[in-house]
Amino acid sequence: MIPLLKGIHVLEVSTVVMGPLAGQILADLGAEVLKVEPLEGDIARASHPQGAGMGALFVNNNRNKKTIALDLKKPDARPVMERMIVRADVLLHNLRPDSAGRLGIGFDAAAQINPKLIYCSAIGFGQRGRYRNRPAYDDIIQAASGVAGITPGEEPRFVPTILADKVCALHAVYGILASLVARAHGRQGAIHVQIPMFEAMVSFVLNEHLAGATFSAEGDIGYPRILSAHRRPHRTRDGWIAVLPYTADQWRRFLAEIGRSEICAEPWFADASTRQARVDDLYAIASAALVGRITAEWIEILSRLDVPCSEVNRLEDLLHNPHLADSDFFAADPAYPPEIVRSLPQPVVFHGVSARPDRPAPSLGAHTREILRSLSFNDEEINRLAEAGVVDECSSSKSHPDH
Repeated sequence: MIPLLKGIHVLEVSTVVMGPLAGQILADLGAEVLKVEPLEGDIARASHPQGAGMGALFVNNNRNKKTIALDLKKPDARPVMERMIVRADVLLHNLRPDSAGRLGIGFDAAAQINPKLIYCSAIGFGQRGRYRNRPAYDDIIQAASGVAGITPGEEPRFVPTILADKVCALHAVYGILASLVARAHGRQGAIHVQIPMFEAMVSFVLNEHLAGATFSAEGDIGYPRILSAHRRPHRTRDGWIAVLPYTADQWRRFLAEIGRSEICAEPWFADASTRQARVDDLYAIASAALVGRITAEWIEILSRLDVPCSEVNRLEDLLHNPHLADSDFFAADPAYPPEIVRSLPQPVVFHGVSARPDRPAPSLGAHTREILRSLSFNDEEINRLAEAGVVDECSSSKSHPDH
């Protein structure tokens, strides 16, 4: 934990990955993040595989937080939420706008409770378009935004990582941080930061692929080098390698190594634009040469030539990657329960700031009573809320009914 956001209070009402990852990043940076969960818990708690009483997906997106189990559908939950909103600097949720409104935590209601609130809502689709009421998950957004269909001539497929959720979590974080800076510089009034996943991912995909359509309504869309059928990992004698000569000098050194220096004399080679137009030819030449030697030999040669390259790692290879081992990348904090043998660190490095120990993801409702007491509820009131099924002090995760 890096205490750069010490003193900032974040109220997180979110599940699965997008909201929780954004909240975790803020917590990693030192904010106090209170996670509000339904009595059955964030659905990610029930994800497979399980350990330390919760799913790995939950463990890896909820460290450094405190949690309260609260049934927001019950009227008696409203005073609890109102007190938390009054104290919060930031309210972060990934509910649909209508759902947030029904629960009493829509922007207008929250801003009335706390006129200085930074309100961040991560939603599926922007509210000015016809898709505004559609439900959205990562697969839906990958399909809608062009991610799943980006490779021409092939059947659409999803990128096998929760790409949209994680990209949009980063959008939420910078939106919140920018708002905090604005408030620190005297900005008055509540700020609504809205992250529409569809629009965010369309922007992400078309950053390079808008291409000719940037300049003309009839312009070609798509960035040729990225869409080249030959842009792929290449076979070596014993495996696979990624190689990317990018500049003219890098191509010259590589082509000299494989005995194809005559390519450098071609008229089209000297100019970056015409060289890019022939990138399929260059990649095909590279692919034919790379199969002749083993991967380790190519890594040594290409590193010496200062040509960007890497072996192709499978997921399991990452656990034993020597570069990551140098920095104890996967080392679990000593404060973690013994069932958690690896954890993922905050990857941004801040020099000149002393880190503090991380806290593992909490069990469901672990801080319910502590949080309520901090909001000036006495034990009698807390017991009454618990008896009415408004809050719960769970010591371990419950299974979600959908699993």
